[in-house]
Amino acid sequence: MGINTERDIEANLQIGPTDQGFVRIFIEADGLEIPMDFSPDEAEEIAEEIRAAAATARKISG
Repeated sequence: MGINTERDIEANLQIGPTDQGFVRIFIEADGLEIPMDFSPDEAEEIAEEIRAAAATARKISG
């Protein structure tokens, strides 16, 4: 299994600030809840990686 392996799983994704000053990415799927907390700097790095991946995907699709 890898990044290019498709799965037929529905998931709910929520992103927002916590009351402790972190950014939380919260994933819920099939009764499983995964909260991931990041510092604001880490969250900005993740956002940059998502933007870069989107730009590459755009080039591939077209």
